[in-house]
Amino acid sequence: MVMTSDQAVSVAQELRNIQTAERAQLDVIRRYWKGRQPLPAVIPTSAPREVREMARIARVNIIKIVVESITQSLRVVSIRTPDQEQDSVVDRAWQIWQRNAMDRRQAGLVRATTAYGAGYTIVLPGTPAPVIKTVSPRKLTAMYGDDDLWPEFALEWMGQGGRYRLFDGEAVYLMAAPDGSDQLEMSGAPREHQAGVTPVVRFRDAEDLDEDDEPESGIGSGLQAGPSTTITGGQVAPLIEIQDQMNLTTFSLKGAEWYSAFRQRWAIGWKPASEDERMKAAASQLWTFDEDPDNMRVGEFSQTDLRGYLDSRGESAKYAATLSQTPVHELIGELVNLRSRPTSAAEVGRDRMVEERKTGQGESHEQTLRLAVAYENLELPDDVEVLYEDTSARAFGAVVDGLGKIAQMLQVPPQELWSRIPGATKQDVERWKAAFEEGDSINRMNQLLDAQTGGGAPGEPGRGIIIPPGVKV
Repeated sequence: MVMTSDQAVSVAQELRNIQTAERAQLDVIRRYWKGRQPLPAVIPTSAPREVREMARIARVNIIKIVVESITQSLRVVSIRTPDQEQDSVVDRAWQIWQRNAMDRRQAGLVRATTAYGAGYTIVLPGTPAPVIKTVSPRKLTAMYGDDDLWPEFALEWMGQGGRYRLFDGEAVYLMAAPDGSDQLEMSGAPREHQAGVTPVVRFRDAEDLDEDDEPESGIGSGLQAGPSTTITGGQVAPLIEIQDQMNLTTFSLKGAEWYSAFRQRWAIGWKPASEDERMKAAASQLWTFDEDPDNMRVGEFSQTDLRGYLDSRGESAKYAATLSQTPVHELIGELVNLRSRPTSAAEVGRDRMVEERKTGQGESHEQTLRLAVAYENLELPDDVEVLYEDTSARAFGAVVDGLGKIAQMLQVPPQELWSRIPGATKQDVERWKAAFEEGDSINRMNQLLDAQTGGGAPGEPGRGIIIPPGVKV
């Protein structure tokens, strides 16, 4: 039953309060993901301008590399089912996918899911095809009950105009917060969607049965927490502390470069008499002390060895690689200990993690398409399978050679292996199958003609032309 206006506003108001609290946490993750972390808290507000500038440029963002490494390995290229009688439904589901430009939009969905730990699709009826919209968790909040597949309610923030959409199992309710008010109100009649469920599908970075029951994190008496978040899902949150460590190490490195990486000269018994002399002395890194003007002395400090800072930052990057299962050479920008083993061996951990996410997020893609075709009174089979692009470091020739051996040694039909060729899309496979079937029919016709005309090996007698019954020669 469609909710009344008062009921819808009450539910939307509750979800909006939850969304506001979650948004503050997700904004922290967003800033770390995009390399806009806060300056190290150890820097006093009265620090000189050059110190604050060094802190600003000391943010070496490794989190974005981790997110991109996973996102670029999760590109859906087709769907399939072993039941050929269901091919028409599968083809229609893929048409809906293409109509909604999901080849492009899926990248944003996977990025949000990887970074924040969750992402969403909204599926609504439409013409000429149902509409699929990808949404970040910063703009959509869903409330789940006993059924963790479909939410009971979901609230989507539509943008700066203060517009919202509330979804339940019956309808879509348009809401608005006029003039920036905290109080929502209905802004139109509800629109029934006939889905039978709240038309929102959740994508998760990883399954965590205790996600909604996180223990309180203590930081010790007398300590003040820095910019952090209670959200633990996704790839960004676990790396916040180590990102802060790398930023602080880089800031210390820049400070050492500025003040002591080069030999510093000093002069006791003399100070610049004018601003011009002071600027020249500062430019040449000259320290002056007006303590003993009658006995002037000059000298220099030894330069600071920067190797310790660089090694420390490198070790932090390696730890981040281990924690996130990202190949270490992607984080530090060089191949490490790969002389005796191929690159694919260094990416085994990341490949295992990606395979787990293909399983989980593949189910969500299937759930999205299953709801989309349901609007057209079609039913996607339960055994439908999402296929991902092969982005592993294995050589193309090695993959094709392996597929050839599977077809030859295990007697698997070659056509069933075409979809596993790296880079092959569903359209490619369908085109290859059509060309194969056309060529196969021509071969069968040639064989029939050879049989009728007695075509055989040279020197062998033919079987003669077969005369249809009733035809006189």
